[in-house]
Amino acid sequence: MRNKLIFFVDDDKMILNLLEYTFKSRQGTRVQTFFSVEECLQNMHMKPDLVVMDHMFQEREGHIDVIETIKQLKQIDKNLTVIVLSSQKDENLISEFLKNGASKYIAKENFFIDDLIDAIESVV
Repeated sequence: MRNKLIFFVDDDKMILNLLEYTFKSRQGTRVQTFFSVEECLQNMHMKPDLVVMDHMFQEREGHIDVIETIKQLKQIDKNLTVIVLSSQKDENLISEFLKNGASKYIAKENFFIDDLIDAIESVV
């Protein structure tokens, strides 16, 4: 069985470093990190098993619509699992993400890494 490939997408380098450090040594997983949504989309040919992405990105042109990005990811691979990370716990936002293809929404709270580990282990 091949190792599962996880894409982490976040515009916060500290979060990306934490995620990479936490998951790269876990058995059965390979990790690829991206600092932008565009980088993630450009590398979908690598066929990730899971994409974990921040819910908000500041780009040069303004805001990136992460819900639209999730829809694009699902068009590329309808079976792709997408987990959204957020510093906000907005119930309306959560339901929008879940309705539009995200499998899970995890708030970046004190022990969010534990929640993320559990979520990833349940799908990988």
